[in-house]
Amino acid sequence: MTDSTALPRPETHGAFLVAALYHFAAFPGHAALREPLQALCDENGVKGTLLLAREGINGTIAGPDAGIRRVLAFLRAQPEFAGLEHKESHASKMPFLRMKVRLKKEIVTMGVEDIDPNKVVGTYLDPRAWNELISDPDTILIDTRNDYETAIGLFRGAVDPNIKTFREFPDWVRNNPGLHNKPKIAMYCTGGIRCEKATAFMKQEGFDEVYHLKGGILKYLEEMPEEESLWEGACFVFDERVSITHGLKEGEHTLCHACRYPLTEEDRRSPLFEEGVSCPHCQGTHSAADLERYRQRQKQIELAKQRGTRHIGS
Repeated sequence: MTDSTALPRPETHGAFLVAALYHFAAFPGHAALREPLQALCDENGVKGTLLLAREGINGTIAGPDAGIRRVLAFLRAQPEFAGLEHKESHASKMPFLRMKVRLKKEIVTMGVEDIDPNKVVGTYLDPRAWNELISDPDTILIDTRNDYETAIGLFRGAVDPNIKTFREFPDWVRNNPGLHNKPKIAMYCTGGIRCEKATAFMKQEGFDEVYHLKGGILKYLEEMPEEESLWEGACFVFDERVSITHGLKEGEHTLCHACRYPLTEEDRRSPLFEEGVSCPHCQGTHSAADLERYRQRQKQIELAKQRGTRHIGS
């Protein structure tokens, strides 16, 4: 998960380097970093989103190799982020439309006061130790992601809380006393950040043996040979690739521009699918005015394609 050149790099599948990163640290001066960080990204052709808060940094960026390296070096030059780690993959086209550096109250929103992963957190496991743990019948395996993410992929045997947002996770835990029936709790998410807070929360709620997958699904798919993998399906990512698979290859999912749900080939063949307007997951939930607005937007997207340009809303 580090920037070390000693580690083997994943096979390159596109011209743009994608870096997913987060780091929890006491960072009271976060607001002062926003403008110089935005300017540096703009100067180096880097796009994506970075969130800055008193508790640290979180985000995903993409761009040319040299540009990404400059941004990462700048971040690691800040004393609070000297130990920043990141995960790399590649995209065949730029997966973001613009660069946004935003100030937030939390870098990942759980909504529970006094959760500090710098003080209390679960035990990290690398992918091979993770396979052993989640194969143990004394372990409850929990996916901490949102329902539209879990819809396209899960670890074998995982419990899916079926939550709409991470804010719902604490109540889901408190309303499921059966989670205390086994001694070990294993938790995972896309890149690891949600599990930092989730495991800290679980420890606060009285769970003793709490573990999480270091580097998240992304690191697992990068390092674990597919023939030994316990992952089933694809991993949702928050950019225009939509999903990735083993070896960090781009998946085949697209996104419904009406409800933002990841779509399979079967979804796109459904009579309920209308490009840019609706899909089997949201059919019947939009007003007539919304549908007309979506159709007009899709028309503009198609016209932009014909001109060889890209519509800002696509």
